[in-house]
Amino acid sequence: MSFNDWKLVRLGDICIVNQKTYSLSENWPFVNYLDTGNVTENRIYDIQHIVIGQDALPSRARRKVDIDDIIYSTVRPNQKHYAIIKNKLPNMLVSTGFAVITVDKKVADSDFVYYFLTQTSIVDKLHSIAEQSVSTYPSIKPSDIENIELMLPPLDEQKQIGCLFRILDDKIAINTAINQRLEQIAQAIFKSWFVDFEPFGGEMPSDWQEVPLSEVVEINTKTLNPQSCPDVIMEHYSIPAFDENRLPVFEAASEIKSNKYIVDKDCFLISKLNPATKRIWRPYCISSYPVCSTEFIVYRAKDPAHKDFYYAVIDSPAFTDFLLSHITGSTGSRQRAIPSETLSFTVVLPPDDIIDCFCDKVAAIYALFEQNYLEILRLRQIRDTLIPRLMSGELFVADLKDIT
Repeated sequence: MSFNDWKLVRLGDICIVNQKTYSLSENWPFVNYLDTGNVTENRIYDIQHIVIGQDALPSRARRKVDIDDIIYSTVRPNQKHYAIIKNKLPNMLVSTGFAVITVDKKVADSDFVYYFLTQTSIVDKLHSIAEQSVSTYPSIKPSDIENIELMLPPLDEQKQIGCLFRILDDKIAINTAINQRLEQIAQAIFKSWFVDFEPFGGEMPSDWQEVPLSEVVEINTKTLNPQSCPDVIMEHYSIPAFDENRLPVFEAASEIKSNKYIVDKDCFLISKLNPATKRIWRPYCISSYPVCSTEFIVYRAKDPAHKDFYYAVIDSPAFTDFLLSHITGSTGSRQRAIPSETLSFTVVLPPDDIIDCFCDKVAAIYALFEQNYLEILRLRQIRDTLIPRLMSGELFVADLKDIT
């Protein structure tokens, strides 16, 4: 393959943007609707099923999509609300907050175009255009997408490039789904033992205790000012990082402007900001400077051997309900749990040998969970490193060996 075979084109030459619009006169009996908030970096979730005869169709639900259509948020592109439709539901519409990009398959590959648009340089370019707009929210127009230029390889090479990145993203999706199931299994074991008491005849044994969380767990508030060590790379556990992909961001300390909590492998975190959105994290601590946002509560079991048990306590629905009953702030976007008050939560405390047995049972679950997320991190790094090199012709798929 030679770079001489590539040609410079506009996206508008190989794609059509916002071609398909739904009309109410079509009278669909129901709609499967996807809004921008339900898409983050190729991850689609919470598709809303709306029966039109019973519920009003949102006014934004107007863009039709088909298999291999690319949906790309026109508002604040740097928030990465983009995806490619691979499993279309019947009567599916997306928000007018998306640009729907339909690729001409005679000359271009949808996956190739999609991954081209996810490059940091392209996202930054579109976001820069959005920030210059005069609309209420920073936004781009279809023409801004159509006017982007790219070097287009022959169709066969496009398909090889797109297929490679699709394989990586499919592996990431599989690991994510496995981890969701692992979390459910660990929660089910905890509920069976310490809520329903199924192994103990359905009742809490008489020699078990109920104690405040403060007796068994402490809150860590040790902080670090990143500006005191500006030349190091920090493993940063933030609210946006959790929401995007549940992976820390590795960034220069000089770019982090506020103090952070110091974390280690014995800690576990839960967000005190807007606790109605559950964010619970076991930091991986794979570098020398793991830190987290001060919007997290950092817990540490007083007996480190029982960390998994107390993590499961914090992960339980009962603790979430308690957290929501001890918040400040009157609006959803500003509500915060009060860390010190969480220590009054009542913990059902069995004898140490029972806790040891539970920890032995779930240790492999949590270990596999962490292993899968570290694999996701590796796959993402491979993908994000290769995208600009393959898209520019610096590398060709034929040059690569087994990378996964």
